[in-house]
Amino acid sequence: MEIAECRTEDLEALERRMPSHSVDGSHAARFARQRAGESTYLIPWREGSPVGHAEIRWTGCEAPEVQAALPGCPEINGLFVWPASLRSRGVGTALVHTAERLARERGIGAMGLGVGDDNARAAALYARLGYLPTVAYVDRWVHLTAEGVRQERADSCVFLVKAL
Repeated sequence: MEIAECRTEDLEALERRMPSHSVDGSHAARFARQRAGESTYLIPWREGSPVGHAEIRWTGCEAPEVQAALPGCPEINGLFVWPASLRSRGVGTALVHTAERLARERGIGAMGLGVGDDNARAAALYARLGYLPTVAYVDRWVHLTAEGVRQERADSCVFLVKAL
């Protein structure tokens, strides 16, 4: 497996393999933030196919509760492994380690990430990797249904932080 920054030519393969329905979390939106210098969009590749993604938002988590408590703390956002059969096989861990390495190379001393209250599996992974609960918040986001209808979502989450 290789992890690389997203390139323009990767967007079609990402959309075909892992269609995005989130408005600000779409592959194109993440890539646009990367091009603007606000983030780094990481793609793990296995046998020529993308098998997940994670975006390092250098500007931090957008939730007001997190911004107030941890201004300037970068966030690993949208960590996803696909297909599901590849989960618990080290792909997510490799993405987190790559994000942490990139942060250390920038002289950043901490990394954060959010996890939904209902996602015990991911929370267990992040705890094993040394992330500690810091701030409870509500993650608000918008996605499009298969019919293109815009729907707003709100998920209870906790923001976890690790000193690097």
